[in-house]
Amino acid sequence: MVLDVLPCYVVCDVSCSMTDHIAEVNAGMREFRGVVHAERRAAAQIRLCVVVFADSPQVVQPLRAAIDPSETITPQQESGSDFGSAFTLLRTVIERDVHSLKAQRIRVRRPVLFFISDGHATDHAWPEALARLTATASCPEMIAFGLGAVDPPALDRISTSRVFLGRDGVRIGIALASSVARTVLRPDHV
Repeated sequence: MVLDVLPCYVVCDVSCSMTDHIAEVNAGMREFRGVVHAERRAAAQIRLCVVVFADSPQVVQPLRAAIDPSETITPQQESGSDFGSAFTLLRTVIERDVHSLKAQRIRVRRPVLFFISDGHATDHAWPEALARLTATASCPEMIAFGLGAVDPPALDRISTSRVFLGRDGVRIGIALASSVARTVLRPDHV
């Protein structure tokens, strides 16, 4: 039996502008893990990587089973939200992860990238880094989730699929779980 794996990347802005929203992000991650844990098929397929960024990006949880406890996301006392460096790091991380899984003879579904931010980038060249990420063979399905006083046009540019807004009453855990679940349940998404 060939194992199908869905690499899922949660990318969270942890700059000063997001400080008031980090508890909501952590609650959403716990809720997502609970949903995945309850669905045996999803639990077997979903791998999760968590990346945070402010002035610079950092992988806080390498790709592993989504039901494993994840690192708590903490805010950083940095004012920058460097989207470009986050997208550049993600391009490298996703390509490495997909290559590693395939080397293990695991069938890899198209990755899902769940981008959480208020949408206010402090670097102006981020669209070029985003274009390089989406031009790769391992191009992820991009889902954006806006918290606080969002910049909807920026989130619309990032998303290739859907944009969720916390101000609409949508919870992070439910948005992430529904996005991933529809991917896991769609056989054409391989």
